[in-house]
Amino acid sequence: MTVNRELFDHVMVPNYAPSSVIPVRGEGSRVWDQEGREFIDFAGGIAVNCLGHCHPALVSALKEQGEKIWHLSNVMTNEPALRLAKKLTDATFAEKVYFANSGAEANEAALKLARRFALDNFGEQKSQIISFNKGFHGRTFFTVTVGGQAAYSDGFGPKPGDIVHCDYNDLAAFEALISDNTCAVMMEPLQGEGGIISPTKEFVKGVRELCTKHNALLIFDEVQTGVGRTGELYAYQGLNVTPDILTTAKALGGGFPIGAMITTTDIAQHLKVGTHGSTYGGNPLACAVAEAAFDTVNTPEVLSGVKEKSALFRELLTAINDKYNVFSEIRGEGLLLGAVVTEQFKGRAKEFLVAGTEEGVMSLVAGADVVRFTPSLVIPDADIREGMARFEKAVAKVVNG
Repeated sequence: MTVNRELFDHVMVPNYAPSSVIPVRGEGSRVWDQEGREFIDFAGGIAVNCLGHCHPALVSALKEQGEKIWHLSNVMTNEPALRLAKKLTDATFAEKVYFANSGAEANEAALKLARRFALDNFGEQKSQIISFNKGFHGRTFFTVTVGGQAAYSDGFGPKPGDIVHCDYNDLAAFEALISDNTCAVMMEPLQGEGGIISPTKEFVKGVRELCTKHNALLIFDEVQTGVGRTGELYAYQGLNVTPDILTTAKALGGGFPIGAMITTTDIAQHLKVGTHGSTYGGNPLACAVAEAAFDTVNTPEVLSGVKEKSALFRELLTAINDKYNVFSEIRGEGLLLGAVVTEQFKGRAKEFLVAGTEEGVMSLVAGADVVRFTPSLVIPDADIREGMARFEKAVAKVVNG
């Protein structure tokens, strides 16, 4: 069988439009395609491959667990799931963990729990959910409706109700929306898909205070920001604001699909037996790999290294911009960075991604105006420099037409 990009069009549902490049092997922050061409990976599988490709600790954990037990379902528990849950609770505000397979599933669980908590404690009138424009929380119908981008949720019929949105970093607008009928507020502590937008500390603090005032649960979607991405284990720890529920996925498994919702004992008790579940959630293979990823990332060396590597990224991007003047600002935290294109290149961020691929460097976009970088948290400085040299060639190609 010939496996190429054309085969995709024959056998796959056309909701994706993947590159013609088909990677077949990866090591660290480098990837090779079917033709043997090498790429430096600044995309990380969209902030997933937190330790790059084929990290020895993850490979070892997968092989070891693969010879023990693969799947049980939640009719029984398993050792890797319990170990990982204990480590998550030891390292965060949380006391209880629910495992899922993805960020969307973790967010779905968080939203259902918030609604159930409000119903049990305050009555059915307390059902409103507030989230933020440009937010992104997944592709289930509930999470995509809560996400603040109508283009992703329109066209599928009637949406789940009692969900409202306001602008991120607009505390006055938020205060006007929230009331005693608000059951939960879902927000990213740094908007990823929406353009790499950081919150002001006043905004986050104000949201927390208003949630407390109105007995609304604050849900932090840390699917993209979690597990070291910002230089903190979880971004909330750098904001000095503690949510009631937190969701985590992407980097949690270092490339193996897993998600989790974490919360307090008091809140968790409202998901009684039978109220929610997942056949694969807490899968032993996934939890064993995630435990290895978590142990590797959750060290002072890796977390401080993220901030050092972030500074190098910014330095090199700024040097490129000094030559070509294509970016109006570099924003984000840690190794979740966005280069915002100038008015001249508005709507053309993807051209930089495509040109980068041609030059041997993989990047992302966050909307039409932001080039996004989410590399491995342990990417060598030499790979950052080489990748940026390739990205500079891509920028020159776009600028010179």
